[in-house]
Amino acid sequence: MSDAAAAGSATRVTATATATRATATATATATAATPAPGLIVADTRDASEIYGVHGAPGLTYWKALAGRQHLEAEVEAIEVARIPPGGLSGEHRHTRTEEIYFILRGHGEFLVDGEPRPARPGSLLLTGIGTVHGLRNTGAPAGVTDPGYGSAPEGHLEWLVIEMPSPATSAVLHGPAPDPTTTRPSERKTETMRLHDLREERAVDPAGVFTGPLRLVEIRELAAGDSAAYSSHAGEHTVFVLTGSGTATAGSTEVEIAAGTAVTLPFGVDAVITAHEGGLEFFHAELAVPGRAAR
Repeated sequence: MSDAAAAGSATRVTATATATRATATATATATAATPAPGLIVADTRDASEIYGVHGAPGLTYWKALAGRQHLEAEVEAIEVARIPPGGLSGEHRHTRTEEIYFILRGHGEFLVDGEPRPARPGSLLLTGIGTVHGLRNTGAPAGVTDPGYGSAPEGHLEWLVIEMPSPATSAVLHGPAPDPTTTRPSERKTETMRLHDLREERAVDPAGVFTGPLRLVEIRELAAGDSAAYSSHAGEHTVFVLTGSGTATAGSTEVEIAAGTAVTLPFGVDAVITAHEGGLEFFHAELAVPGRAAR
């Protein structure tokens, strides 16, 4: 959403917050899964209805899954949004934040610096500082029946967002990063945007477009009974379940997760994601924490 977005609608214990946007004010009541110690757990239900996002007419459904108040990484918000058939998320320019759009469900087109680019399930758009971008729901092309992930209403276009301030912005707000391990030699911006098919590529390194905390974006699959362990002692992690079901375990607490569930690990938290029968597919992003070793 906008650069000013900061409020989250999930917490470690409850999941209710008030989200304010330049175009509307809405009370976003998030229905969270059973909370686990240290984990931030939310889902896509009960999204807020917001009109006129980025100056576009019409309705957007929006919900924050985690926010900067939860994390030590320089992150504005982790969000999910969707627009109905014919809907538009207006074209806008970020002057201080970098942002990804990952399409979950539906078909449409990204509008990047005035040029339309296809948006379909699995599309991952990296937008750097200064890029003008928006999103339009055009519906599936003739003969295409792939609905994508999740359970958004038929015809809706739904996507994940991770928005992060650039290091220059963070330096102005908080002072320089405490040590040079927070950046990588490859973090020299050479592109303003990049479009990927994450279902095809499986993993993307955003270096070259982004200079902020995002280190990795990937889709992972687990067979029934298999597990993936994540430790947030050198960085933080966020997971969004695409298909299947399983559990997220932190310490002695176990949380059931299914398609549409987001699990975010703030700094210092260890968790294990385990697949139930039928397997589990999920989106995963890794975020560097200032003063900690980068990947």
